[in-house]
Amino acid sequence: MSYPPRRSQEPLDEKPGQYCIRSLSLAEEGWKLIEWAEAHMPVLMELRRRYSESKPFAGYRIAGCLHVTKETAVLIRTFVAAGAEVAWSGCNPLSTNDTVAAALAAEGVRIFAWHGNAEDFYWCIERTLDIEPHLALDDGADLITTIHERYPHIANRLIGGTEETTTGVNRLRARARQGKLAFPVIAVNDAETKWDFDNVYGTGQSTIDGILRATSVMLAGKVFVVAGYGHCGSGVARRARGMGAQVIVTEVRPIAALKAVLEGFQVMPMDEAARIGDIFCTATGMRDVIRGHHFELMKDGAILCNTGHYDVEINIQELEALAVRKRELRPNCTEYTLRTGKRLYLLAQGRLVNLAAAEGHPSEVMDMSFANQFLAHLQLVEAHKRGERLSPAILPIPPAQDELVARMKLETMGIRIDELTPEQLRYRDDYLAGT
Repeated sequence: MSYPPRRSQEPLDEKPGQYCIRSLSLAEEGWKLIEWAEAHMPVLMELRRRYSESKPFAGYRIAGCLHVTKETAVLIRTFVAAGAEVAWSGCNPLSTNDTVAAALAAEGVRIFAWHGNAEDFYWCIERTLDIEPHLALDDGADLITTIHERYPHIANRLIGGTEETTTGVNRLRARARQGKLAFPVIAVNDAETKWDFDNVYGTGQSTIDGILRATSVMLAGKVFVVAGYGHCGSGVARRARGMGAQVIVTEVRPIAALKAVLEGFQVMPMDEAARIGDIFCTATGMRDVIRGHHFELMKDGAILCNTGHYDVEINIQELEALAVRKRELRPNCTEYTLRTGKRLYLLAQGRLVNLAAAEGHPSEVMDMSFANQFLAHLQLVEAHKRGERLSPAILPIPPAQDELVARMKLETMGIRIDELTPEQLRYRDDYLAGT
């Protein structure tokens, strides 16, 4: 098989068909990070132990497009231990940890990912499809979209896929509504043990971590504007308040705005918040949340960042047009000087600040998200082995799986809970019981 050339000519370690990474020499550092993550992801490690002998994924090939972090490496290793053949790419140009990618490549994993691969982002995704996968694991829907638009022969025979994030699930639901989804996709993001933990606690903590690493500013006393009060935005708002910031929320959804008000946050339009905010963080999944006239309203020294999946929430093109000077002051912190002399600071090029400027979510919370990924793919494989052909739709995580993951997590934490007695179970199901 001949492999198309990369667009970028930057020097990389490359073995056609096997890997394309920054440098294989970084593997030793990557193994240390993976070892740390494995020590903090007991649920996924228990699943690895359970399925390493039976190898339910033997004979199945998985294409993955998900942030190449130490936590993702634990998931990949678990799939491999359970018999899968895996090919992987990153789902964001700035979220790949090059040491982790090197460690995986050194272990024989097909991986095409390096930090800053914007020019070759889709080239990397397409290399994972060279294995003709049976399953697709996605974060943001770029892999599944690529399969549908450019590889219909793979789409027509794929067993199914999974989607990790809110943005990706929204894109795939739009595809399904138009009747253009070719295979079933399990919405891992919609598992309660994912969105109510990963999105809230993971995004909240890691976003603050990214802001602090990129700026080293004190949050206490600052006016911190969070655009969007969904699961991710609410997590950021709570963590910022916990650091002593005065938090303002902007929203377009009445119910979300009302929740923010009743949680004690100020709520106002972005046009008003732009005048008083010190730090702005978008978490909406929508484009152009902060745009040209907002930049003109902001204070000198305002800090801008995004924790949504794509780099469209802050209109960088309009910021560039307003600026007369641009320079990088710190890693992941770019200063834009406007015509008035006002300076604005954009973090991580407007991409996911928690992954581009920090390490992403803590291992402990990704433990549950990735346990759901593993079990969702196991569900697809087991249905395939039974000869079932699932309909091309967005499928939910079964409640029993959510319960299993939560129970396993509690057990690894040494926490026990009550159980309903037989009498309580009868009472629960007695529809004639009254006052």
